[in-house]
Amino acid sequence: MTTQTMLRIVWMTIMVTGSLNTARAETITLYAAGSLKTALGEVLTEYKQQHGVAINRQFGPSGMLREAIESGDNVDIFISANMAHPKTLAFHGWGDAVRLFTKNQLCALAQPGVELNTDNFLEKLLSKKIRLGTSTPISDPSGDYAWELFHQAEKSHPSSFQILDNKAQQLTGGPTSLKAPKNHNQYAWVMQQNKVDVFLTYCTNALLAQKELTELQIIQLPKNLSVGAEYGLIIRQNAPEAATKLAMYLLGPEGQSILHRHGFTAD
Repeated sequence: MTTQTMLRIVWMTIMVTGSLNTARAETITLYAAGSLKTALGEVLTEYKQQHGVAINRQFGPSGMLREAIESGDNVDIFISANMAHPKTLAFHGWGDAVRLFTKNQLCALAQPGVELNTDNFLEKLLSKKIRLGTSTPISDPSGDYAWELFHQAEKSHPSSFQILDNKAQQLTGGPTSLKAPKNHNQYAWVMQQNKVDVFLTYCTNALLAQKELTELQIIQLPKNLSVGAEYGLIIRQNAPEAATKLAMYLLGPEGQSILHRHGFTAD
């Protein structure tokens, strides 16, 4: 074997080994709505165990995450608690199709002493005695869904919107919102501060809050005020193939079954 041939073999070996190491070292960056943190965290852990792919994840209010992406954050997959934020990114060419990822519902968390149920829901919410909390519209879709409820209320009870709009305290999901101490549920902590009597949030958030603070009540909204939440997923243009594979797993039966166990739905 000539010296030139040996050098060629060594060079090819280095190139192949380097490529393999690069593939192994490739990290997928995923930004997702804060309400998905527990359920999606479980899905991502399962995927990493199966495929050995490193996943850098960040959870937070969808509107703020979208703004971070628009400001230049290097993200491969974005999952929003609404369809609007990923569609905005798609409109500006950040990614292509926005896919429906999962669904949720708006519920109410109530302090233990509040006599609130589905039948007296709007009457109680409009009472001057009831302090109402929500997340922050625009920054967090949960706040947008709360205001959608206010508009629904206006249809059956004129002047409801103005009353609810005026009294709602925007306590979470905004740039200046106070955050719960580490390892504490945000909504359980907000209720524990006793700043409000009722807080409107996703049903999945309400369940997690009740696990931490068992005396909290969870109230389903009446049908005429029912508000559903649709979560959208978008993949960055020219994202690595590994990101597309992860997205397919998240949208597939394995990923969706874990979401369903946490209260998210496909219908």
